[in-house]
Amino acid sequence: MNTSWYQDALSSSLETSKWEHMPVVIFEQPKTAAARVAQEIAQLVRDREADGLKVVLGLATGSTPIFVYQELARLHREEGLSFRNVITFNLDEYFPISPEHAKSYYRFMREHLFDHVNIPESQIHIPDGAIPRGDVAADCERYERQIAEAGGIDLQILGIGRTGHIGFNEPGSSRRSGTRLIHLDRLTRLDAIKDFQSEELVPRTAITMGVKTILQARRIVIMAFGEHKASIVARAVEGEVSPEVTATYLQDHENCLMVLDQAAASQLTRIRTPWLVGPLEEMGLGWSDSMLRRAVNWLAQKTGKAILKLTDEDYNSHSLQELLSQFGNAYEINLRMFRQLQNTITGWPGGKPPDAAPVTQPRPLRSLSAAVYPKRVLIFSPHPGDDVLAMGGTLLRLAEHRHDVHIAYQVSGSGSVKDEILQRYLDFHEHVSGGRLHHERASDPTHVKAMKAAICRAEARAAARVCQVNPDCLHFLDLPFYEKAGEVYRQVSAEDIAITARLLEQIRPHQIYAAGDLADPHGTHRLCLEILTQALRASSGAPWFMECEAWLYRGAWTEWPIHEVDMAVPLSPSELACKQRAFAQHESQKHHAPFSGNDSARAMSRLFDALGLPDYEAIETFHRWELA
Repeated sequence: MNTSWYQDALSSSLETSKWEHMPVVIFEQPKTAAARVAQEIAQLVRDREADGLKVVLGLATGSTPIFVYQELARLHREEGLSFRNVITFNLDEYFPISPEHAKSYYRFMREHLFDHVNIPESQIHIPDGAIPRGDVAADCERYERQIAEAGGIDLQILGIGRTGHIGFNEPGSSRRSGTRLIHLDRLTRLDAIKDFQSEELVPRTAITMGVKTILQARRIVIMAFGEHKASIVARAVEGEVSPEVTATYLQDHENCLMVLDQAAASQLTRIRTPWLVGPLEEMGLGWSDSMLRRAVNWLAQKTGKAILKLTDEDYNSHSLQELLSQFGNAYEINLRMFRQLQNTITGWPGGKPPDAAPVTQPRPLRSLSAAVYPKRVLIFSPHPGDDVLAMGGTLLRLAEHRHDVHIAYQVSGSGSVKDEILQRYLDFHEHVSGGRLHHERASDPTHVKAMKAAICRAEARAAARVCQVNPDCLHFLDLPFYEKAGEVYRQVSAEDIAITARLLEQIRPHQIYAAGDLADPHGTHRLCLEILTQALRASSGAPWFMECEAWLYRGAWTEWPIHEVDMAVPLSPSELACKQRAFAQHESQKHHAPFSGNDSARAMSRLFDALGLPDYEAIETFHRWELA
């Protein structure tokens, strides 16, 4: 097994020596990164087995290591990798929680690894979340002794939380801390709502392996995938060592490697602003049009100036001399970038009708169907509510312009409906009908899920009416991957792809809009986009496909970075108010996506204004999705 990638990543590099305080390796996709980590673990297991020795692994839970465990299970199943010489110690466990609880880490490890490999039961160690509180301290001491008696941890797998925690070592944890009971940070608990359905049900405490215990591991691999980890990853890798970000303690470990996907690495200096690191050619990069836009917009925001007011001195004093020597003076660069950004703005996201006045500047539409009017538009919304929350103003504009607008709700959304909301509807039904629902039907999980899905459908129809979309053009796909109850991780199936492909063939759209928010590599948005991607690949030979253009939206919590904006749709105050009324119909979703006047779209408008563009009430932004 060739593990040179691991050794190479541990070696010093230009970026690591200047900006990054620990070795970092970046992979394009989470699955690729996880597979390499799994192979590294497998090689260590095999090497120790050949020497007749045990190997001690420190294991993590959460969404990040799932792909690693899947690959290890595959290696056992298909390539005969044996785990009989493996001893494991898990990082943490919620407290109090029973091992049988659906969201316990004991259950997690069973479902994702231990039930799929031949590791002896006596060699598995997980903190006990079900012991009496008075026994926790003694049990933590016992856990430390067990690790020491096993010879210490050979390879520790870590993830990183949004507070910068490793294990459950929240901000303020001491470098000298051992296994102990800890109170969870509110941000950590908020991130766990997706597992426990409500904040009230998320445990407030957990048992965690301490920082000192983690740092005693001979090798450490810490992984992070997804955009939502990018900011804390940058602090962990490039910031000063601080108890406020416990992952920074890893900078002092002599054999620690940070493994990232491109999304999680996006805020590192060498990725976000590579010109600060050194000449781009030395890093295998060049001044592409995208990089040029990134640099100029960064400079304008850094200096607090409009693009057209940037000077030669601004470029020189912010490590952008290369731009002046390659593209001329500041005025020429500024004008080029200003026009590019200006030309993203359009009030006609579906294109203008043939009898409309011609435009003097090129606009974002460029497909073979650009002249078609009206268009068949298909908007994919992962959950009911994502459509109006992220692009409600654009949706309204498309409907007002008489395009044939269809909305496909990819999953039922039943998992996000709280029990108390369902109870409210049941109470209403009892009141108006004068009778009580059959008790067994109201408590049966299958019927409960169906009733919650019906609530989401009703809300989606109400929101569509606000946006003037024909209710007959709403498509509830109920993709099967989401409906598989009891699975911590959901996987795409051929049926998911077939359902989506049939809808594409039915509509034959000229325009597609899809959610491009890929913050969570195991989240619904990412899986829905993966399903759509495969369905489009299956449809690539159809005549309509060649005339179709696609746009990715975001905006539920944040808009696209300004340099990635390919189409910007400005909203008037009345359109923004309409968007807010539309999302207000999704009463069951508000606890998952708080809507505060659409701050992200307003913030994007303020950014355009600061860069010297027109000042609108709000702006929804889109990134072109190259279907080819």
